[in-house]
Amino acid sequence: MNDFDPTDPWGQKSPWDAAGQTQTPPTQEAPMPTPPVVASTAPNPFKIGFTLKAAAGYDAEWLTPTVYGSTAQETAERGKELLLAMKGVGLIDLTAQAADYTRGQFKGGPKAQATPPAQPSFNNGQIQYGNQAPNPPFGGGPEKPANVPDGYTYREGTNKSGKPYKAWFPPRGSDASPIWV
Repeated sequence: MNDFDPTDPWGQKSPWDAAGQTQTPPTQEAPMPTPPVVASTAPNPFKIGFTLKAAAGYDAEWLTPTVYGSTAQETAERGKELLLAMKGVGLIDLTAQAADYTRGQFKGGPKAQATPPAQPSFNNGQIQYGNQAPNPPFGGGPEKPANVPDGYTYREGTNKSGKPYKAWFPPRGSDASPIWV
């Protein structure tokens, strides 16, 4: 008869034990060697993404490779290998040349180069930016139209995009909008 208790599966007896037989201690087996991690089949919980930009603006070429690995160390080493390989085979230079070629094929015409903002200067005690015309002295400028409230100042000049403007501006600190001429 078997003394196996199905309600206590971790009990002392097993259903395979024959009644009356004594158990012999199991022989010590060598532990199974851990199989080596194969990067292509192992899950890759670590990821490094690189963004290599040729210049500060968004119009410059970008390289954005991504590297995966099963450990942080492996991922970092793969990232280093990737960057060195990209440099070694000339991928970075080739990307710059391809971007140059692509920009040269653009059919929309050459992009207008943005002019850097000019340094402010002073004129009649007022700040002037770039080639902006100086503010007229108080009481100067064209005759104020009837729709312009008191305290507004007339100014004309060229904005940062190079377009001329003429407007009556509200006093500093006001939430009112300029009145464009």
